[in-house]
Amino acid sequence: MEKIQTERRRKPRPKTSAEAVAERIRQTLMQFGGEAHRREVIMQMARDSGVDVRNIPEELETTVITSFEAAWNDTEKRESFGFTLRFGEGSHRWGVRMPETAH
Repeated sequence: MEKIQTERRRKPRPKTSAEAVAERIRQTLMQFGGEAHRREVIMQMARDSGVDVRNIPEELETTVITSFEAAWNDTEKRESFGFTLRFGEGSHRWGVRMPETAH
């Protein structure tokens, strides 16, 4: 009898929490039309999480900033998420490359 070989399907690698936050940042930036000041991004992500924007926990703010910076500093992740810094290194104006639409 001939053995039938089955293909092993690789499960997609689960996103780290920093990658999951970076994905939320990307989605938020897309809601803003592709770019926004990081403070606006943090406030919108807080709103989306049900957090009072008048009292955003420092932990949330730090998590968002460090997740963006980690993705920005990793060339592969930067390209994957499409992140940009409108005014260059050190800018707080975050951006994301928007998908092109057909005309």
